Amino acid sequence: MASVAGKEGFPNLAAYSCASAGIIAFSKSLGMELADTPIRVNSIAPSAIDTDMIRQFSPQAIEGMVARTALRRLGTSEEVAELVAWLSSDACTFSTGAVFDLSGGRATY
Repeated sequence: MASVAGKEGFPNLAAYSCASAGIIAFSKSLGMELADTPIRVNSIAPSAIDTDMIRQFSPQAIEGMVARTALRRLGTSEEVAELVAWLSSDACTFSTGAVFDLSGGRATY
């Protein structure tokens, strides 16, 4: 599990952003290394997901997160779980070394 912070970088969260970028690079590299095996390696880069952690932020901070999202809402844990389930399933056979944005349209690249 990565974060959109690994692609964008977040102010005052340099260590978190760097760690997330490392997960992204690790997933890409390991996906290539294991491509000739039945193991697939992918990562997910969510933006703000409606969790207890996010709810600890001020209402203004949450409004800012929502405002940066094209769908104008927070993601849900269920949406993350659905993507994890698909990536972990036998239906996901042609994806490795990929980063799946789960950002409601926030990600710009």
